[in-house]
Amino acid sequence: MPLPSSSTSVSRLFSNALRSTSRSIKQHAAAASAAAQWPISDMAWRCSGSSNTELIENMFRSGLIKEPVVKQAFLKVDRAHYAPSMAYEDSPQPIGHAATISAPHMHASAIENVLPYLLPHSSPPRRVLDVGSGSGYLTHVMAELVGEGGMVVGLEHIQELRDLGERNARKSKEGREMVESGRMRFRVGDGRKGWLEDGRGEWDVIHVGAAAKTVHQALLDQLKAPGCMFIPVDDDGYGIDQSVWKIEKDEKGEVKRHKLFGVRYVPLTDPPKE
Repeated sequence: MPLPSSSTSVSRLFSNALRSTSRSIKQHAAAASAAAQWPISDMAWRCSGSSNTELIENMFRSGLIKEPVVKQAFLKVDRAHYAPSMAYEDSPQPIGHAATISAPHMHASAIENVLPYLLPHSSPPRRVLDVGSGSGYLTHVMAELVGEGGMVVGLEHIQELRDLGERNARKSKEGREMVESGRMRFRVGDGRKGWLEDGRGEWDVIHVGAAAKTVHQALLDQLKAPGCMFIPVDDDGYGIDQSVWKIEKDEKGEVKRHKLFGVRYVPLTDPPKE
């Protein structure tokens, strides 16, 4: 076989170097990301707006928000009350304590996937657990959807984040009324163990806002039948490969798991030591 020409060899070396550099950049970008991301969708990044209304309308037109009732719930909750900067950008933002408020399109995906279990029905009222509630934003959106008599509990493992969520919720008249009525509540605890509220751990919906190492049995046990859980799970044990799972429990208690898409979330971690 003839030897390649020097120009061919140089070209091949240059091409290989470019591929290696590209891989390295992508790996570093993935490792640096500290919040949930949509599965490689250019659409999501075009949804940013100059106001809450524009942001939500853009997500609705793009199909990231599908149901009008979801759109209305998001319109009622001003993200500027929960995001310390660039509130209407469709991107995650840090909120302190190594936590983030996820990108709006990820919140929209979570709501759309659990919607049938969120909306109020005849009886009993909906009960929702928001593990890793962080800023409190999605806790508030879900409280808008569960209706009168429903309850959403935002659970954080750090007292300061629990306080932040409630403080943010109280910035609006509607949020303040929901906190004072008990429709929206904020608690401190290890979300991996679930939560008992009013002596009960039965939840129609469990939303987990940080990546779990596994689907914790305590959460499965506390999921009502029927009920639905939206949870990101670490696929590789290193926090690099993560996927969101939609877990549904039917009336008979049988569990079905649906892998939705790859994401990048901060990990669900141990509570701080005393």
